[in-house]
Amino acid sequence: MLVEHGAVIRRHELSDAGWEFVRPLPPGSMRGRKRLDDRRVPNGIVGKFRTGVAWRDVPERHGP
Repeated sequence: MLVEHGAVIRRHELSDAGWEFVRPLPPGSMRGRKRLDDRRVPNGIVGKFRTGVAWRDVPERHGP
């Protein structure tokens, strides 16, 4: 684990700087509801490609 600005960053997840770069890219919600956490999915994608695991083996903390 890494510590960045007081927050714990897991090894295969986006850093705060990386998240700030991709934050504006996801589209807004079409149904008026705010999504819970847009950072979960990109972290799952980054983790999958950095570790080489199959999609079914990506940890559940990254969402369905």
